[in-house]
Amino acid sequence: MIKKKVLFVCIHNSARSQMAEEYLTLYGGEKFEVESAGLEPGTLNPIVVDVLKEDGIDISGKKTNDAFEFFREGRAYNYVVTVCDETSGERCPLFPGKSERLHWSFTDPSSFMGTYEEKLEKTRAVSQEIKAKIKEFLALSKEPFRIQ
Repeated sequence: MIKKKVLFVCIHNSARSQMAEEYLTLYGGEKFEVESAGLEPGTLNPIVVDVLKEDGIDISGKKTNDAFEFFREGRAYNYVVTVCDETSGERCPLFPGKSERLHWSFTDPSSFMGTYEEKLEKTRAVSQEIKAKIKEFLALSKEPFRIQ
């Protein structure tokens, strides 16, 4: 079976794109080769690291990736999925090439204010939204690969 290649992209590759990459790998790794990258790679959001650990996923040793570096390397994808929220949508990068582009809007966990526990709860909520979208994507991918 030839795996479809998917790239999740956001601004910093520190939260949403990392979660999406890990959840698609977890739930659909047999059908997809998955990566994530950012326009301005930053550092991993420690609360995202903690939320993923709750699901048995350890990204504490991962580094963020540069979308432009992937492009310079000539990487190609079947799907490029931007996961920026609507307010950051104009800054959310597009990855050039022949791929189906999808946009899934999720709130940026780095924008959350409050105590660690409050940020953790809000990040868990984003995590649940991303999981639901990944599962929807997988359910639809049993049909011809066309998602709106």
